[in-house]
Amino acid sequence: MAALIEGLQAVTLHVTDIPRAREFYANVLGLEEETPQPHVPRAVFKIPGTSTKLLIHVQGGTEGGREPGTVSGIFFHCPDPLAACVQIQRHGGRIVGEPWTMKRGESKVVRAVIADPDGNEMILSSEL
Repeated sequence: MAALIEGLQAVTLHVTDIPRAREFYANVLGLEEETPQPHVPRAVFKIPGTSTKLLIHVQGGTEGGREPGTVSGIFFHCPDPLAACVQIQRHGGRIVGEPWTMKRGESKVVRAVIADPDGNEMILSSEL
């Protein structure tokens, strides 16, 4: 069977406060907002090195999906999770899983878990 999926277009996260989330994703994680529109209740961030977008918005009353603060399992490639955690904390971000190293065959993988202001969790990962 031929693959039905050709790539990852976007990841959407529900948040409770757009300005606070914008601050986190732009100034703590360093992501670039695609077309900043401060008065619009959503934001789209570019994921460097990919065509994938990170969309954030306040969940509508009849909209399905996960509630703010309940998302986990999003992996971001990060060249140095240890250094990234130091920088994230310096900018007011939260580390919810301190960096750890695990073996994968002959390689080592370093991972850490961070959370946005609503508690949505993301994993920083690097293979050494």
